[in-house]
Amino acid sequence: MWYGIAGLHIYEQYALFGVVAIAIVGLLYTLFLWNQVKAHPTGDENMMRVWNAIREGANAYLNKQLKTIVPMIVVLTVCLFLSVYIVPVTAEAMERFKGYEPGTIKLIIAFGRAGAFILGSVFSLLVGQIGMRIAVAANVRVTAASKRSFGEALKIAYRSGTCTGMLTDGLGLLGGTLIFIIFGIAAPDALLGFGFGGTLIALFMRVGGGIYTKAADVGADLVGKVENDIPEDDPRNPAVVADLVGDNVGDCAGMAADIFESYEVTIVSGLILGLALWHFTGHYEWIVYPLLVRGIGVFCSIIGTYAVSDNKGRGDAMKAIFRGYLTSAVISIALFAALGYFYLKDVPGGWWRPFAAVSIGVLLAMAIDRITEHFTGTTGAPVLEVKKSTDTGVATTILSGFAVGLESSVWSILIIALSIFSSVLIFGSIDGLNAVEKVNFILYGVAMTGIGMLTLTGNNVAMDSFGPIADNANGVGEMAWHGKTDAETKKARQIMADLDGVGNTTKAITKGVAIGSAVIAAVSLFGSYMVDVSNVQTALNAAWAEQGLDQALTLLKDIGIVVSNPAVFVGMLIGAAVPWLFSSFAINAVRRAASLIVLEVRKQFKTGILEGKAQPNYGNVVSISTIAAQKELITLALLGIVSPVLVGLALGVEALGGFLAGIIVSGQLLAVFMSNAGGAWDNAKKLVEDEPSDPAANTGKGSERHKASVVGDTVGDPLKDTAGPALNPMIKVVNMVAVIVAPIIVTYNNEYTSLSAIGWCVVIALLAILGWVINKSKKPISD
Repeated sequence: MWYGIAGLHIYEQYALFGVVAIAIVGLLYTLFLWNQVKAHPTGDENMMRVWNAIREGANAYLNKQLKTIVPMIVVLTVCLFLSVYIVPVTAEAMERFKGYEPGTIKLIIAFGRAGAFILGSVFSLLVGQIGMRIAVAANVRVTAASKRSFGEALKIAYRSGTCTGMLTDGLGLLGGTLIFIIFGIAAPDALLGFGFGGTLIALFMRVGGGIYTKAADVGADLVGKVENDIPEDDPRNPAVVADLVGDNVGDCAGMAADIFESYEVTIVSGLILGLALWHFTGHYEWIVYPLLVRGIGVFCSIIGTYAVSDNKGRGDAMKAIFRGYLTSAVISIALFAALGYFYLKDVPGGWWRPFAAVSIGVLLAMAIDRITEHFTGTTGAPVLEVKKSTDTGVATTILSGFAVGLESSVWSILIIALSIFSSVLIFGSIDGLNAVEKVNFILYGVAMTGIGMLTLTGNNVAMDSFGPIADNANGVGEMAWHGKTDAETKKARQIMADLDGVGNTTKAITKGVAIGSAVIAAVSLFGSYMVDVSNVQTALNAAWAEQGLDQALTLLKDIGIVVSNPAVFVGMLIGAAVPWLFSSFAINAVRRAASLIVLEVRKQFKTGILEGKAQPNYGNVVSISTIAAQKELITLALLGIVSPVLVGLALGVEALGGFLAGIIVSGQLLAVFMSNAGGAWDNAKKLVEDEPSDPAANTGKGSERHKASVVGDTVGDPLKDTAGPALNPMIKVVNMVAVIVAPIIVTYNNEYTSLSAIGWCVVIALLAILGWVINKSKKPISD
């Protein structure tokens, strides 16, 4: 049979095809919203001129990026295809394709994994590229709407973001469900390729977009605001177009692909761990439930869209956006309960346990939302404290933002730890389970928390895209209305500034959710890693028994990853160090590019641009940002791909498990710190800029306080928009690679088989690649 779900009840099969239909409805809803957005006017000739410059720069960057990453995708596709041939066929694959020869089964799985990798890569690219183009087309319409009303500008910005959100929802759900329908219980073999493809593209887009946007932003602010006292997005600044382009390629394309891969990876881990429960309970419900939950999420995100409006003209965008999210959350939890009650009533432990885990995921996303808003929102005490610190100069401004980031990371990780521990309480109390079964149930609960956390991905991506759309709309207005001081323009500028300030907070919130989901997904993948290794160990034991060999591997799931094992501890230390090295490379890339942009802008200012004697050359700065971003794409991706393979081959699967634990904890703390510190500095700057401008009183634009806040913002820019967010896909790339290579490692490096000479040659080659990565990342951009 061409599909692999024949063992399911007929109503379960219909339900899965219903999930596919819901995914398609989500995609059609994207088209419906986009037609609504396009119906709004685009504004006057000046606005269209600025918009065209942004659109051309963004398209040129993404086309260049695509040419850079395609060769690596081709190489990895071949590697994934061949990886299937050097490990034993899994029992699930033998069962799914019963009647076929082992060689034929391997061929099917190889094509499935490689094809799924291409599918995940293509879907991730589509989400990023189409999402960015939607945002670019929307920003000029938001600018035009700001002259009519706050409510209309808010609606266009949010619904444009929802287009990208529903595209993310629809493609992620469609791909994961179709792969399960075709491969059935053998789906994990293909799903690993699907998740890896989406995660790798997200890393590319996050790193490249982050370097591009922050190099331009830092360069524009330092020379424009600090050195020459000109406003943000002043058309005389040669870096302003590159800055606006960067908002789209970084925050729109990068973040959309980022959340898409989180969506994929939580499905992958949920299905792998659900399959583990199926093995010793016989219930397919553990596998099907996550997909049905995600289908409900698409439906609820659509409903939540219509709750976002300027209620009674109050002009509070943050309340309107959170009201939409809360509406979706409440409806989804109610439907999860109904689904669990009617569908999971026969599973061990009762229907309420999976429902509780998924609901905790929704509540976790909301809790991170509130914590992030507290630490980065313009009305929160931390940002007000950072603003106050500008009274005493740059140093105190930096110190206060630094402290905000450190504290916020603690509260975020405590919330995540509590949610993970809740799975221990929920699933650890099921009667009749042995120790191994209990661990599998608990890890499944963690995976369900991840499923729940990103169930409302449509809302999350809408909130994130709202930020750069509002930022770009503000920039378009500043450039197109330069010199205008009439009442209508002043009112429109204030609307844009208000939306932009809220957008900074929504971007910080969704980064927090994305980072939190990365930790949950990584912990789930950690469980999948142990299951995968144990399955290969079981297959090896069976093969040795058939050969009459008196040897058997101790299953990893029986002994766990023990920290007292020196190899595990060494792996943990190395894993904890990787996010710091990765962040160093990313921040240095921004610093090098920003330095070149500063020199370029200074050179152009000397020609008399500020006095009106010459016109700025935007293209030079766009070119510098593009070249800088492309330079680091492959090197930073290789760091995430090579490091787990190197540790696993050299130190073994247990050490690789420790490596994964180290990178999860260290990466989460560092990512939240950088994201929230940068967000606090950014909004503190906006609060200073909103004050009446009076240099004598040291308030508003042009004051010393303003210059201190701008420096704080420029320090935070590469933290919150480059290194911090890029750690999210990097953590998952490492985990996906570990799960994929684990069967190879345990086959050729175990307690009975030492790594061969060929294996050590591979280790040496990987060390050489790592050395090249480090050396390449330190070279000037011109090299």
